[in-house]
Amino acid sequence: MREILPRLPATRIPGVVEAIEGLVNVRGTLLTVLDGHVLLSQPRRAEDEGAIVVVEVGSRRYGLGVAQVVDFLEVPEHSIAERADLPGIDARLVKAVGIRDGVHFIVLDIDALVAPIIGT
Repeated sequence: MREILPRLPATRIPGVVEAIEGLVNVRGTLLTVLDGHVLLSQPRRAEDEGAIVVVEVGSRRYGLGVAQVVDFLEVPEHSIAERADLPGIDARLVKAVGIRDGVHFIVLDIDALVAPIIGT
């Protein structure tokens, strides 16, 4: 992850799939924004404030539109369980599961999540 931006209005690109929200201008550079809700088959809620998480996939940067960013943290390796150790977890999307202060969280495999859209 590179940075977190407030939700910016995206310019829709004609003919692209629904998972691509469009383009936003970030300090003079165009950024393609992907819709995290569509990628994860999750509905949007009216109360979600929205944010754009800038991620690197391969050598390119993309924006990932999300409902909200609750926290940003570095997690020690011993707090992460790799997906191979987690039966029943969707290995196509989940990279690992972690725990912090007694609360579990999911580490998404961003490359796998966006691969069907951007063709990585």
